[in-house]
Amino acid sequence: MNILILGSGGREHTLAWKLAQSPKLNKLFVAPGNAGTAAIAENVPLGVNDFEALKKTVLAKQVDMVVVGPEDPLVNGVHDFFLNDAELKDISVIGPQKAAATLEGSKEFAKEFMERHNIPTAAYQSFTADNLKAGFAFLETLSPPYVLKADGLAAGKGVLILNDLEQAKRELEIMLVGAKFGQASATVVIEEFLAGIELSVFVLTDGKHYKVLPTAKDYKRIGEGDTGLNTGGMGAISPVPFADKTFMEKIHEQVVKPTVEGLQKDGLPYKGFIFIGLIKVGENPYVIEYNVRLGDPETEVVIPRIQNDLVAVFQAVAEEQLDTIDLKIDDRTVTTVMTVSGGYPETYEKGMEISGFENIEDSLVFHAGTRQKDGKVVTSGGRVMAISSYGNNFREALKKSYQNIEKLHFDRMNYRKDIGFDL
Repeated sequence: MNILILGSGGREHTLAWKLAQSPKLNKLFVAPGNAGTAAIAENVPLGVNDFEALKKTVLAKQVDMVVVGPEDPLVNGVHDFFLNDAELKDISVIGPQKAAATLEGSKEFAKEFMERHNIPTAAYQSFTADNLKAGFAFLETLSPPYVLKADGLAAGKGVLILNDLEQAKRELEIMLVGAKFGQASATVVIEEFLAGIELSVFVLTDGKHYKVLPTAKDYKRIGEGDTGLNTGGMGAISPVPFADKTFMEKIHEQVVKPTVEGLQKDGLPYKGFIFIGLIKVGENPYVIEYNVRLGDPETEVVIPRIQNDLVAVFQAVAEEQLDTIDLKIDDRTVTTVMTVSGGYPETYEKGMEISGFENIEDSLVFHAGTRQKDGKVVTSGGRVMAISSYGNNFREALKKSYQNIEKLHFDRMNYRKDIGFDL
């Protein structure tokens, strides 16, 4: 079959790498893709939210299935666009419909969903500019640190964790009245701070059945020891060493099962990945957030551990027959370390030539922010390449990733040298 992946990051290159191994695959397209996907698929220059251009491409290339990488097109209703078009309705889309994608598109919607289905999460209230003073009063009832979340999509930058009450009030006003994150912060969710250690659980569902995929832990801050600004992710590890059998059973019973059943009860059609961001408080799991797609760089450690033919798995999702799949997971640990442009996540330059990745041995190279220019591979984003490695434990796997990163070079290249420090 012919498959098109929507997106251009490390997540999409990893999915392309995995799908390309399938004997069921005829042709693979990635839109818009990057220099890594160009080596194994045909890149198609179109924007992920340009649904009319997507339609033309899908019909011209005789695409049978579309795998949606990022959240934007899902929240904007790409799956519904296919279902409502006579020429596209029989093409499979891996990713939830618009109503279900609101789980990521609105923090308030997600919190209400959790409350309705008794899924453990932090206590919260949401506010708009109209009840700003009530927001101040709610902050005063909480102990620091204070957690402010822009309700809508803010490219991973809409969450503030502040220790000072007055600063929290100022930031709340800037978000609501000053539109700090544009329309995304027209509503702000304030929630109690939960102290613990974070992890992510990934679920694949066909709307009726589901499979729990490997756990992962990613590292969001730019600086060593989890300091500095938030990024899209500096590295990840799978499986998570502290997620033992007992803890996973709690996650399954208290979070995964009620989530999938809640989607069915609420009439929210869902075919695709559910990313559940969790925090372990004591011995119990609490949900921090839902994402309606795979995480990045978690994809670069989760997908390499799946041993099944991914095309066959996605076909089963499309046909609501995921219960027929026996998911096989590699027992080894996979780690990934992300190389980033100097200055990221603030201002950085693009167009730096990348060299040395052809010398990497015994690791997988997943391109994120790269493109081809005059026959060379150059940087085109903040996060540039993820180096993933297998090992018998996370230390062994990380050692390989770090050894191979030393063979890479581009001007002002940066990466975290302490991934896994808290394990």
